[in-house]
Amino acid sequence: MKKSFRLVLFGFLSWLVIFGASVCLFPLKNDSEHLFEILMGFVLTTCTVAFTTLYFRRVHAGFLGEGCLLGMAFVACNLLFDLPMFSAGPMKMPLLQYLKEIGLAYLSMPIISIGFGYVLQAHTSCEGGV
Repeated sequence: MKKSFRLVLFGFLSWLVIFGASVCLFPLKNDSEHLFEILMGFVLTTCTVAFTTLYFRRVHAGFLGEGCLLGMAFVACNLLFDLPMFSAGPMKMPLLQYLKEIGLAYLSMPIISIGFGYVLQAHTSCEGGV
């Protein structure tokens, strides 16, 4: 599988899981917005860690760079697939409100994937020097 296809696939799948969870959990938003936000943060973090782990199974070198690429794919796909629904779709919301309530949370995704890449890069550097 080509790298660019894998990156888009993992980005899309992350969006799909997060969006699916938000649809399932949305009834909580009216009753307990705080609980909804906590659960969505949990879903986003768990999803990112799981997909980052799966992605790195096929990476054997250049871990830090791959973590950066994966993080960019996560953010780009989540924003690109969200924006049509939140700008003109069924959940119409002004862009600034979307960014405050949802979009900025996606910035945690590259932090996780780059962190994985950094640790893997450091680990392989230590093995090579021993």
